[in-house]
Amino acid sequence: MDEPPRTLKGTPFSIRLSGPTDRFVAAEAQRTKRSKSAVVEALTEEAARMRRFPGIGFREQDADRRAWVIGTGLDVWQIAEAYGRHGSVEDTVASTELRERALRLALAYRDHYPHEIEQAIAENQRPLEALQELYPFFVVEAAQ
Repeated sequence: MDEPPRTLKGTPFSIRLSGPTDRFVAAEAQRTKRSKSAVVEALTEEAARMRRFPGIGFREQDADRRAWVIGTGLDVWQIAEAYGRHGSVEDTVASTELRERALRLALAYRDHYPHEIEQAIAENQRPLEALQELYPFFVVEAAQ
């Protein structure tokens, strides 16, 4: 279900965008240093995911965009990680402020796009030493 990055492309076709939409796509392409086709593809993929999973939205900029469950303030990966700690829908709902519908929506999205969610969870669980190597200017203070 989850496609690895850079899969084969479909058959090319052309579209005509309205003037305002074309200007938006052109400005977005210039801002992100991508082609108009890449911008349209990204916007289309995001819209398709939101239609497939009503209640899922996307936030942040460009490469940092991530799925979240609208109304929770939590990214899908955060909900999936909480579910992994609790082990069941019932225990997760009982131990958090999540509603069952939001949890099940996040789990359905995770099941459809496992690579994306697993990658975000792994990024969050990166050891402190690895982060300090990447970002040597970080200062870690002891908890009080």
